[in-house]
Amino acid sequence: MSQTQILDIQPIAGTIGAEIRGVDLAAPLPDAVFAEIEAALHEHLVIFFRDQQLTPAQHKAFSARFGPLLEVPFVRALPGHPEILPVMKGREEKTKRNFGGLWHSDMSYAEIPPLGSALYARVIPPYGGDTMWTNMYRAYDALSDTLKSVLEGLHAVHSPVRSYGANGAVVNNGDPAHKMDVRTDERAMREAVHPVVRVHPATGRKALYVNSTYTLRFDGMSEEESAPLLQYLHQHAARPEFTCRFRWTPGALAVWDNRCTQHLAMNDYDGFDRELHRTTIAGTRPVGVA
Repeated sequence: MSQTQILDIQPIAGTIGAEIRGVDLAAPLPDAVFAEIEAALHEHLVIFFRDQQLTPAQHKAFSARFGPLLEVPFVRALPGHPEILPVMKGREEKTKRNFGGLWHSDMSYAEIPPLGSALYARVIPPYGGDTMWTNMYRAYDALSDTLKSVLEGLHAVHSPVRSYGANGAVVNNGDPAHKMDVRTDERAMREAVHPVVRVHPATGRKALYVNSTYTLRFDGMSEEESAPLLQYLHQHAARPEFTCRFRWTPGALAVWDNRCTQHLAMNDYDGFDRELHRTTIAGTRPVGVA
């Protein structure tokens, strides 16, 4: 470590992700330590801390250092903690689509999507249940200049309807053993329009901002017209060289930037319980290329 570096920060993949060691997140963090954590998030896009012992209040307190916390629609919160979303799958569940099981950016369907999320591992299977993240800066950078110029002039329509609508895949998963209380309401039909290329407010970098879970179509086009290019962008964004994969352990915490990443929860642990608690950090309205 350099003389100015307080923490031990170790990248876990070539383009995204780093583990941070040497910090107890249950304790109050000096401003200099938090500043280094925030800088690591901007550099690595998703950061991981292992062997943390956090109460729900401590989880929220650390998350709130990044910004105000949001209450998440459609899913019942942890009792007594409306800012914490329990992400659960029980050993009896055989659902084909687990919560978070497709590439997505959290709540991109909102008019003002979140800055980031902080996910804390409480019950972890002995194997399986990893989470993957992908770098949407790199996804944008790897496009041709011609396609970049096309996308910079486009906006896309995002909505929770496919997941949380009346026939949503998460609401109606057909499994009576489903542990999460996922409900729908009129908000599931709402749509929000965001730039396809988003400029990050802190770094100034351009990121591709569409995902297969919540992006329905390009604004001003039909879903049928939009599908070929969106399908290409979704596949392109998930190229292995843009990604990292994290194996959870009890007490691990992941913090990621929803403005420049997508993530995917693996569904390969049938017969085991898995429970993680997520806080969601408020963001700002997406801004496109000027």
